[in-house]
Amino acid sequence: MNLIIPDLSLVVLVGVSGAGKSTFARRHFKPTEILSSDYCRGLVSDDENSQSTTRDAFEVLHFIARKRLAAGKLVVVDATNVQPDARKPLVQLAREFHCLPVAIVLDLPERIAEDRNKVRPDRDFGAHVVRQQAQQLKRSLRGLQREGFRTVHVLKTPEEIDAAVIERQPLWNNRRDDHGPFDIIGDVHGCYDELVALLRNLGHEVDAAAATVRITSGRKLLFLGDLVDRGPKTPDVLRLVMNAVASGAALCVPGNHDVKLMRKLRGRDVQVTHGLAESLEQLAAESDAFRRDVADFIDRLVSHYVLDDGKLVVAHAGMKESMQGRGSGTVREFALYGETTGETDELGLPVRHNWAAEYRGQAMVVYGHTPVPEPEWLNRTVDIDTGCVFGGRLTALRYPEREFVAVDALRTYAQPSRPFLAPEVPGPVPSAQQQHDDVLDIEDVIGKRIVSTKWHGNVTIREENAAAALEVMSRFAANPKWLIYLPPTMSPCATSSSDGLLEHPAEAFAYYRHEGVARVICEEKHMGSRAVVVVCRDEEAALRSFGVKGEGIGTCFTRTGRRFFDDARVEADFLTRIRDAASAAGFWDEFETDWLCLDCELMPWSAKAQELLKQQYAAVGTSARSTLACQASALESAAARGIDVADLLARTTRPQGHGRRLHRCLPPLLLDGRFRRRSQARSLPPPRHRRKGSHRSTARMAPPDTRPSRRRHHHQHSLPHRRPHRY
Repeated sequence: MNLIIPDLSLVVLVGVSGAGKSTFARRHFKPTEILSSDYCRGLVSDDENSQSTTRDAFEVLHFIARKRLAAGKLVVVDATNVQPDARKPLVQLAREFHCLPVAIVLDLPERIAEDRNKVRPDRDFGAHVVRQQAQQLKRSLRGLQREGFRTVHVLKTPEEIDAAVIERQPLWNNRRDDHGPFDIIGDVHGCYDELVALLRNLGHEVDAAAATVRITSGRKLLFLGDLVDRGPKTPDVLRLVMNAVASGAALCVPGNHDVKLMRKLRGRDVQVTHGLAESLEQLAAESDAFRRDVADFIDRLVSHYVLDDGKLVVAHAGMKESMQGRGSGTVREFALYGETTGETDELGLPVRHNWAAEYRGQAMVVYGHTPVPEPEWLNRTVDIDTGCVFGGRLTALRYPEREFVAVDALRTYAQPSRPFLAPEVPGPVPSAQQQHDDVLDIEDVIGKRIVSTKWHGNVTIREENAAAALEVMSRFAANPKWLIYLPPTMSPCATSSSDGLLEHPAEAFAYYRHEGVARVICEEKHMGSRAVVVVCRDEEAALRSFGVKGEGIGTCFTRTGRRFFDDARVEADFLTRIRDAASAAGFWDEFETDWLCLDCELMPWSAKAQELLKQQYAAVGTSARSTLACQASALESAAARGIDVADLLARTTRPQGHGRRLHRCLPPLLLDGRFRRRSQARSLPPPRHRRKGSHRSTARMAPPDTRPSRRRHHHQHSLPHRRPHRY
């Protein structure tokens, strides 16, 4: 005997004590799927038979059930559940999470249950308890479906229970194993000629007279509903889509106009508005059989589909993350109409809640319903209803390519209730995503976060670190819209064991060898400062690509997201020079882009570190010159008296040279290639290795061909930890 239950459901076992509910649950369900009231009593009291803790036990049971249902996991409630008051909160829980409640009733004779309880030492209650539970069960049996249980299975004998087989059935909207590729088509509204033209532009073969389409390249069509109303050829659109779905070449979800037409064709009392009159007039010329087929076709359509392993969701009016892949009347209503605020605008139309602005799901959601001038991405969602029937265009999205294909309407067939074609504005306009990104949602950046990365797995950001980062980014960072890339960094190698040296190549190579890296590539490393440069072709490109207005053609920032240059004029000149160089090289046309991002090093190092040199290192140099000279003089006097201080004197006089170098803080190279230097400046070669106690040596301002260089290590494998950088 097969008992069919939905993949995602709340299964409620119903039966008296001793009916075998726990045994049945263990036989057919995973241990993690079963929530036993007795076990929950044990959790809160260490006694599974403690009736005094029943309320607390069910609070625990309901809490765990909520978490599992929210995660899309099946739940089996193992309790007597013979009273309506015990079942009511479970049905409400299933409705809250848009899951189907299923009741499996083990209605055995009382004698069998009593005999089983007698041999169980933990069941010392009398036969009257079972008798009372059996009476409550009999009063409930006929009303289980009225209580809200979508499916009720009743097993009356031990033989039926032993023969039962649980068959899990995916919901109709679950097509995760369908990977496409797909051509997703927006609201057609009876525009048959435009639909034929669009299908041909997509590369498919269409017989317009026969209303058939032959799909090429293994793709599949997906229609987002609203096939009918307002347009001139509703029957032809229906015939083509019905034929495509019947042949397996297409999927279709219903639109609100389609459902309204279906209800009218079945004799329901609906208002004949918003283009329904045109559809009824056109269908009047068709046969009764065709009209019945149309009504049956629309009635069979599924509210939405989850496709490609959950990466793609399609619905007429969209689908919130909490509703995806679930089945309930609320889910269907959202798929048809979206979400409204309950208010009406000046035109008497419902005010729609912008659910897409709050969407944070991982799946891409493609929908229609509300006509827009252009399809725009917002938080992985996109509305592709571009108002063909209103004189706009009929648009398709190719998935997974994310490519839009559209044809213009041949004419305006109807006037929209609310104008959707915005007047043309000179210059680019920020996209919906760019406008949305102007306002920070604090919930996205506070608290503990786990970020999934492609190469390094999950990265945990602790709450205190997130708060500190928010503070720093708010006060010091460049406009976050520019920060499309923050480069990684590498740590220095271990401190050298060689006397007098801070770093040495031997330690770096030993590290790689210890980590199993057999091959290391050494690159020339100039002594510059790490910088990321974003440059656009012009300010219009900056607005179009980044949503940044009034900040020039780009920016230059450090690897921590701070502006590289304090002087805005210097930055502007610098970016202009890079933009002009890219233009002269034909970069924009060759790569068909209007912006570029450079991960580079700006030389010399002092271009960024000038203030650091003046405020910190120069003071060290001055201190060294004033104090070490006195110490050296005292040691020389001691040596003159015959005291052996030669080694100490050598170690004292050596830093004096370093102090003189640190004292010379040279201005950076100007953008036009000229040098500004003090009269006493001269090119000094850097030491071969860094010394303990000293910072990285500072190269003097030398012409580019004589500028000193360093080397850094790279290897061809990604390691999940920091690696030595320079020596």
